[in-house]
Amino acid sequence: MKKLIFLFIFCPIIGYTQSINDFFPTSNGQLVNHTYYSLSYSEKHEQAEWVFYEIKKERMLSVAKRKDNFRIDKKISTNSATLLDYKGSGFDRGHLAPAQDLSFNATAMSESFFMSNMSPQHPSFNRGIWKKLESLVRDWGTIHNIYVVTGPVFNDCSITIGTNDVCVPKYYYKVIYEPQEKRMISFLLPNIKGTKDLYEYVCTTDSLEKITNIDFFQILEDDLENKIESTIEKEFWTDILSGKK
Repeated sequence: MKKLIFLFIFCPIIGYTQSINDFFPTSNGQLVNHTYYSLSYSEKHEQAEWVFYEIKKERMLSVAKRKDNFRIDKKISTNSATLLDYKGSGFDRGHLAPAQDLSFNATAMSESFFMSNMSPQHPSFNRGIWKKLESLVRDWGTIHNIYVVTGPVFNDCSITIGTNDVCVPKYYYKVIYEPQEKRMISFLLPNIKGTKDLYEYVCTTDSLEKITNIDFFQILEDDLENKIESTIEKEFWTDILSGKK
């Protein structure tokens, strides 16, 4: 009888144990964990298919200064892309996990400059609409704790750069999940100068999963996942910035 009581008490505790790794998307490449972000590296495309990180409202940003110490990622077993791949290409070394989002300490800031966190972006895109989206997501994260998945779309790599043939994606995406309220929003943007309002780039997460062949936030219960990944809900996210949420 004592053994039965022990099992009844012990099992539920295990059931509620949850790691941030449980929220990772499915991986089609090499999974690499850095101190404050993780990524799935695609050797074929010489960049990450996704990068996953948190923005926590209690973290003070701009603590660490940007030093632009771009360097290879030695954790990539097949070697990451290099600075020479981008030199003279006409494309920016576009951050997937933004340096500013990881500016809360020196380690996080430094790790944001691994070449595995870079992707070839048109300058007008990287310094324009993409920068605006990064800022918007960061604003949300200063009010609500959020998980962010961001990456390129690899369905067309007709253009490559460097001796490592780094794929130049035609599109980039972001998926943002707010775990407390269980809300999600996704964006899909072409790798060109953006002229539309940011909310015009919102798409369903379901459609994004079909395009990328990645299952985002697979840990979510099926009913919840089906609901929030198949709808476009902008009101919750606009209300965050207006102070209503």
